[in-house]
Amino acid sequence: MKKAHHRGFRVGITGGIGSGKSTVCRLFESLGIPVYDADYWAKWLLNHDKELKKAVTHIFGLEAYTQEGDYNTKFVAQFAFSNPEKLAALNAVAHPAVEKHSRAWHSDKTVAGYPYTIKEAALLVESGGHRYVDFLVVVTAPEQLRVQRVVERDNSTEAQVLARMQAQLPEIQKVALADGIIVNDGQHSLVQQVWKLHQLLLLRVGETTKS
Repeated sequence: MKKAHHRGFRVGITGGIGSGKSTVCRLFESLGIPVYDADYWAKWLLNHDKELKKAVTHIFGLEAYTQEGDYNTKFVAQFAFSNPEKLAALNAVAHPAVEKHSRAWHSDKTVAGYPYTIKEAALLVESGGHRYVDFLVVVTAPEQLRVQRVVERDNSTEAQVLARMQAQLPEIQKVALADGIIVNDGQHSLVQQVWKLHQLLLLRVGETTKS
């Protein structure tokens, strides 16, 4: 178990595209555990955090935001993904902003009495955010099944999905860092796996509190 410097117990959940992270997180939410959706909050921060907006504008120019002040997702995406240096610069300002915001959120939930919180992020390992959680969960699934799920979900082509997968770390590298694994292959019960992991996490929280 990692030793992250913060109050309370933080769990990170990640996995490759199409692995089913969100489904797993909804099951944890049904058990009363609060989940921080890093993707949702990243978009919120890009539209509301003044310092982040200033940094993004510095990287991409005034076109990064519309005249109304809204984040120009399409423009930035086209620019960033065709320019690795710009993408790296965007990640360098966005990921720390999300981590700072998620820590404050976690602190609020801890004060409210929740036994632990979850941070769900597709790029938790790629961004280095896994270093700041106490327990890392990786959701896995066979690659072909993941491709099929995303094709059906996003109405994408198989080639597009495979290209997105190549932008993420291979699943095996994430699994190597995991404290817990959930297999979402349609053969193993997700409910049973989440319940078992929830019980383990409650025990870990109890051990941490005693120490």
